[in-house]
Amino acid sequence: MHNLRLHLLPHQLAVCRLAKEDTLPTWVLASPFFVLARTQEELSVVCSQDIVPQGVLSEGGWRVLQVQGPLDFNLTGVLASLLNPLAAAGISTFAISTYDTDFVLVKENALQESLHALQTAGHTVVVAT
Repeated sequence: MHNLRLHLLPHQLAVCRLAKEDTLPTWVLASPFFVLARTQEELSVVCSQDIVPQGVLSEGGWRVLQVQGPLDFNLTGVLASLLNPLAAAGISTFAISTYDTDFVLVKENALQESLHALQTAGHTVVVAT
């Protein structure tokens, strides 16, 4: 298992579901953090919850923990070392990976419990300002 350094980002995010045929939304560009994923079934958007237009199916209230990177592609078990203690604590997660690093989203109402579970598992959490 890894002992990772995590940064708690200040953003509160929403995970949105758009139709698979929708065009990429321009409103997402106003978010300081966003991720787009298109599959054969949907277009998912993760972005600041305060920019999501009315009528868009979304789940807000997510906070972001960023693994300090960059991470080597040969590393194994990075997400497992984060998700396992959170799962053991009964905390729901949403994971995102990029070229350089991984992000774990937890709900705001479970944030303190999440931080405690991660720190107990040997990780360090830094609050970003």
